[in-house]
Amino acid sequence: MEFIILIIIIIVLLGSIKQINEYERGVKFRFGKFVKIMTPGWKIVLPIIESYRKVDIRTKAVDVPAQEAITKDNVSVQINAVIYYKLFDAAKAILAVEDFYYAVGQLAQTTMRNVVGSVSLDELLAERDKISTEICKIIDEATDPWGIKVENVELKDVSLPEDMKRVLAIAAEAEREKLAVITKAKGEVEASNNLAKAAEIMSKTPGALHLRTLSTLSDISSDKSNTVVFCLPMEIIDAIKNISNKSNK
Repeated sequence: MEFIILIIIIIVLLGSIKQINEYERGVKFRFGKFVKIMTPGWKIVLPIIESYRKVDIRTKAVDVPAQEAITKDNVSVQINAVIYYKLFDAAKAILAVEDFYYAVGQLAQTTMRNVVGSVSLDELLAERDKISTEICKIIDEATDPWGIKVENVELKDVSLPEDMKRVLAIAAEAEREKLAVITKAKGEVEASNNLAKAAEIMSKTPGALHLRTLSTLSDISSDKSNTVVFCLPMEIIDAIKNISNKSNK
């Protein structure tokens, strides 16, 4: 009889040994009341009177499904994100909220919709990192009582309706054409200024205009297929007139 009792005690003791891994923490209860946090290693949990729950304290990546939201300027968009968080207090994660996995996911979805609704479409597209930081801050503050630290939130994708995509494409094309016209106009102004400076210099230098004319004729005569119509500068015509007038006298 004593041997049977000893066997039963050994079986109970062996069944009471629980292993907590390095990346886990155990939340221990006695008679339904929280007792302590169980650290990694082998721990004794007495049957019937005690129980425990393991909690993984590693960083978790939660893929928040696509959410439809309306921006401040009434544009409907779909956004999805990834949220990274970890537990810093296993007891709060078990005692303060029923299912912290589900709670964090739902909180992330509502926060994303609220933040997107407070910004315009241009801000959403241009300042994605800033908006991600704002979402992360709000979720982190809300989950602090649950013993959860939100480390990062990344907006993965912002999807626009097809008609809005076409409007943005047209606007982008118009912007590119505008920049091209501005660049061309600046080039023409710069060329005009350079021509004016060159003309001023040549007008002050005797023979400069003739040398420039000869240089131009040399350049265009290299291609024999060109027909050159040569116009004499006014200075040469005036000189010929003066010579002619003197000879007539």
